[in-house]
Amino acid sequence: QVPLVESGGGLVQAGGSLRLSCTASGTIFSINSINTMGWYRQAAGRQRELVAVITRGGGTNYADSVKGRFTISRDNAKNTVYLQMNSLKPEDTAIYYCNTGNGGSSSYRPTYWGQGTQVTVSS
Repeated sequence: QVPLVESGGGLVQAGGSLRLSCTASGTIFSINSINTMGWYRQAAGRQRELVAVITRGGGTNYADSVKGRFTISRDNAKNTVYLQMNSLKPEDTAIYYCNTGNGGSSSYRPTYWGQGTQVTVSS
């Protein structure tokens, strides 16, 4: 069973919005230390970078580049994390990866990764 399944990527014009979703296999959370979920992204030719993190209790952390534009949320009953992306810019173009692991919002250590979903923002 695939541990993380993402959806919601696509092509959007600058200034537009997209919402990414990611559902985790319930078996992942049977491991007590696995409780935080997050999104990373990787643009062509660049290193993978943290976008946003949310703990089981709702604590969040964002990259400076997306603060005020992106919102991470989760539905614990559905084992699902969301990333609402507004005011998108061409520099947000990247493959977005869902992940889950342990640690707090500022000490997150991802363990399981999704396959990635492409987000392309045209100028």
